[in-house]
Amino acid sequence: MAAPLTVSARAAVVGAGPAGLMAAEVLAGAGIAVDVYDAMPSAGRKFLLAGIGGLNITHSEPHAAFLSRYGDRARVLAPMLEAFGAQAVRDWTEGLGIDTFVGSSGRVFPKEMKAAPLLRAWLHRLRERGVRLHMRHRWLGWEADGALAFDTPGGRTAHRHDAVVLALGGASWPRLGSDAAWVPWLAGRGVRVEPLVPANCGFEIDWSPHLRERYAGQPVRAVTLSMSDDQGDWCRSGEFVVSDYGVEGSLIYAASARLREAIARHGRAELRLDLAPGLGLERVARELAWPRGSKSMANHLRARIKVDGVKAGLLREIVPAADFQDPVRLAAWVKSLPLTLRAPRPIDEAISSAGGVAFEGMDEHGMLRALPGVFCAGEMLDWEAPTGGYLLTACLASGRWSGLGAARWLARRNGA
Repeated sequence: MAAPLTVSARAAVVGAGPAGLMAAEVLAGAGIAVDVYDAMPSAGRKFLLAGIGGLNITHSEPHAAFLSRYGDRARVLAPMLEAFGAQAVRDWTEGLGIDTFVGSSGRVFPKEMKAAPLLRAWLHRLRERGVRLHMRHRWLGWEADGALAFDTPGGRTAHRHDAVVLALGGASWPRLGSDAAWVPWLAGRGVRVEPLVPANCGFEIDWSPHLRERYAGQPVRAVTLSMSDDQGDWCRSGEFVVSDYGVEGSLIYAASARLREAIARHGRAELRLDLAPGLGLERVARELAWPRGSKSMANHLRARIKVDGVKAGLLREIVPAADFQDPVRLAAWVKSLPLTLRAPRPIDEAISSAGGVAFEGMDEHGMLRALPGVFCAGEMLDWEAPTGGYLLTACLASGRWSGLGAARWLARRNGA
């Protein structure tokens, strides 16, 4: 946390999600009066909803692997994540009185698995430090004199501050306030904003009515997905879900950036699915060549290579009927079943978004070069990461980074 700078100044934080609240915490710790504004009736709405199934706060993997999850934005995020990475997130969480544990997948969770206790403890600490929260204040950009304009239940109001941290989210949760309404206000003031696109999203596949009716909503477990594109080869093991429109789930989300870019370039993307990753191609062929007698093909697949249920349904969906009679050809399909994806799902269905405020338009402390005294943090910045704790960690780290940047800027401006 920042050391108190005893600066006589007021800072505004617009957005009461994790990035904004972390910026507020840092600023308050520096002795700065902080007002947090948010359009929603209460703070952390997306944070609470995302934690309903179990709040994943970060990941325990080694730092180099952790950093690689941010793709081509790893370099620019590295200083933030080195200053406030996975272990720092755990320490901070436990400093709020919330114990954590590492799950079997390496993901880190609060012991209670819930977001609400953490958020309550955090808000209590912020209020104790003098942070003022103003809910139902929807930001409308700037007035002519530079004041922040807000739409409130009592009408339009304006407030002046010495520094501003914007933490407005992306475009993936409009019902919770992340609706990207801020884009024209920043772009109109010379801030470079990359187009917002869906990340951690599902993708559409033209399933047959039979597969949709029989298997939609079912998980495909213990498989390996791979793809080759202009960036090289990609391969990951895990699970995903067959949906009525195509595919979704953690394994798909991990590849979503590359899939989205491949579709943008070529009109489609192709994944290769290994339905029996524990068995080599020759072993699968031998097992399938075993005489099945009166057994059905479904029972044969289940007994010999443990492919059944939705896995067998995917084979039936894609493999020509004649190839089920040839063990060598069928084995090749089992080990490399093509899935052709034709489009990502709409951004308002995505878990997160990519695109946003370009890092090139910011200084090394998170301040917009076009708007001195205005800093940005969180998902409104142009980065993305898969699920697994990476999103929340980077939001917290960037909020802290921009909060520190704003505190330093105010200190320099006031000669402290």
